[in-house]
Amino acid sequence: MVSHRIVSGIVLIAAIIATMFIRWFFNIMIVSFIGIGLWEFFTMLEKRGINIFKYVGICIGIIIPMSIILHFETTKGWEFLFIVVVLLFLFMMQFKGRKYSGVTVGISTTLFGILYVSWFMSFLIKIRYLDNGVALLAAVIFITKAGDIGAYFIGSRFGKTPLIPQISPKKSVEGALAGLLFSMLAAIAIKPFLGLSYLHLAIIGICLGVIGQLGDLSESLIKRDCQVKDSGNILPGMGGILDEIDSLLFTAPAFYFYISIISR
Repeated sequence: MVSHRIVSGIVLIAAIIATMFIRWFFNIMIVSFIGIGLWEFFTMLEKRGINIFKYVGICIGIIIPMSIILHFETTKGWEFLFIVVVLLFLFMMQFKGRKYSGVTVGISTTLFGILYVSWFMSFLIKIRYLDNGVALLAAVIFITKAGDIGAYFIGSRFGKTPLIPQISPKKSVEGALAGLLFSMLAAIAIKPFLGLSYLHLAIIGICLGVIGQLGDLSESLIKRDCQVKDSGNILPGMGGILDEIDSLLFTAPAFYFYISIISR
């Protein structure tokens, strides 16, 4: 399983690296990841017995990255306008129904899935569109995955103190600290490519290290609630797309906003 995990991780990271230099190719890959991630998320909820709007949610979720790619912005805060429109649309779909039990949960979880998977992951496209976007994109992926790798290997070898066993029994305090250290070292190591000060790099490394692990734990919480081991089985030894990008879903928006603030 460990060898499968390593191979799947290398293949996925290699695919991202290979496509990030070609914008349209990278966009297609991220949109595909979003579509698969939404499918996995909504499928988990169906196993939980929640009646969600699976196909509508996937279609709406794909519109978000496509609007960024096509530079479609009706207003400065168009994302929030879009959320309101989607919410109204989901309510309208229920007006013709005859059974209203579970409507609130279905609408809420569908909207949450769109925000959690589609909107969060779309920040990778936004990062790619920034000045020096390729280097910034490589940075957030490298820092995040370095933390994942450090937490996994150090935790599996030396981890003895459970972190939050009721959510993820295999995660340890030792692994969490190692992941944080690996993220910080990775951030400092890429100084020649970003040109940021060591202070900014240290802040980025620590923040992404913490946020990335929160993203991992958050997906573990969702899987625990849905009583599934993995979000899917598309990646041998690693599970689904969500299992591999769960930390990036949180670190990408945080990194984007931090870079946008310090670049002003």
